[in-house]
Amino acid sequence: MSLDHSHAPSASMPVPEERDPRMPRLTLAPGFVRTMGAGWGDPDRSPALTPGAAAAAAAHRARLSEALPGRRLSVGAGRAPVRANDTVYEFRADSDFLWLVGAPIEDAVLVMEPAGSGHVAVLYLPAPFRPGDEGFFASALRGELWVGPMPGLAEYAEALSLRTRPLEELHVDEGTLQLAGTASPGIASVPRSTELARTLSELRMIKDPWEIAQLRAAVDHTVAGFAATVGEIPTAIAGGGERWLQGTFDRHARTAGNGPGYATIVGSGARASILHWVRAEGAVDPEAALLLDMGVEERTGYTADITRTFPASGSFTAVQRQVHDLVERAHRAALAAVGPGRAWSDFHVASMEVLAQGLHDWGLLDVSVDEAMSPDGQQHRRFIVCGVGHHVGLDVHDCASSGYAAYQGSAMRDGMVLAVEPGLYFHAFDESLPPELRGIGVRLEDDVLITGTGAEVLSSALPIDATGIEEWMRTPR
Repeated sequence: MSLDHSHAPSASMPVPEERDPRMPRLTLAPGFVRTMGAGWGDPDRSPALTPGAAAAAAAHRARLSEALPGRRLSVGAGRAPVRANDTVYEFRADSDFLWLVGAPIEDAVLVMEPAGSGHVAVLYLPAPFRPGDEGFFASALRGELWVGPMPGLAEYAEALSLRTRPLEELHVDEGTLQLAGTASPGIASVPRSTELARTLSELRMIKDPWEIAQLRAAVDHTVAGFAATVGEIPTAIAGGGERWLQGTFDRHARTAGNGPGYATIVGSGARASILHWVRAEGAVDPEAALLLDMGVEERTGYTADITRTFPASGSFTAVQRQVHDLVERAHRAALAAVGPGRAWSDFHVASMEVLAQGLHDWGLLDVSVDEAMSPDGQQHRRFIVCGVGHHVGLDVHDCASSGYAAYQGSAMRDGMVLAVEPGLYFHAFDESLPPELRGIGVRLEDDVLITGTGAEVLSSALPIDATGIEEWMRTPR
């Protein structure tokens, strides 16, 4: 006997939804749609821009136009990635987009069309859903009933002095040099241009006065965050642990700026030697050294990057001070080698020579300092596998798409901002070390502005010597 399947749904046919009539779809309820379409006022939809951001972005676009004449260029802001199911992480625009536009606009795309000897910039962006649009109440992404009043094409055009068009009109062909932020609509399928990425990265190496002001603010806010965090060490020791300190700084960063510029590193004792200890799962040992690597990101996207190592008890032990003093000497040697016209490698070599000599004096190297410093040696790097410096700006490790010749093969120039960060990392399970050194990690990191005549340590409000750090910890605030 055969079965009659003529009325059964097939695999390709959707099963009709059976809904409780007492809970209808709102978009299908004429009364609801009608009442949602009227009676709304006109809220303030002005973009929340930092003063000077639009003018700085226009100057940045001019620099890019001069660097790539006659080329059609596009840069996407990106879209916040999904965190879980239908929730997403907070949106943070692509750094190149921020540099060129001056505002974080999710899903927006900047297109620079060749025109004469330069370019005409057009900003394509999705329109928000406002009263009268179904999306006003139906879209959790752009509906104003869900996310609040949003600037649209007209508001951004006025605030940024840019031509704006609906995102739906965007067309990017294969001849366009493009950079897509995460899941940027409209351009994600076009191959990423390494030429455009490199050009932007190298242009961003030199900060203009407005950018330097943003970085100064980020550093100042970060120094204040260090004070707030160090003040909570007793609570962390009492049971709050590393996460209490991480949360303290992150709250400060969220209040003072956009938030932390990178995952805040809090490492007590043996975890201080773990370079990127961002899990902050441990307790805070009152007898151990405590490494804090933290930075506030301003609302414009510019971030600081500062590290200090503190004695949780308020006073370094003799062996902790011994390690800290060696790192301090290496740090001072690096800072002395930073300046206009100096080779990028100068401050790296200067700090490494001090570290290698110190490790040799302690009997931790089985070769001479000269052999350790040779290209075929590098034995001292067992205790510092990371580099000792990088650019800082819109990214904590800024300008990373630059070519080697421009980044590490060139001289330092006026307007660069660098993080200088020598350290020593003695892992608890490193059996080549004497027991008293195992589990000690020390890093000193400052943000340094290259000037026309030398260098300025922007983060100099935080001391770098062991005694100065102890006194700073005791200073009432």
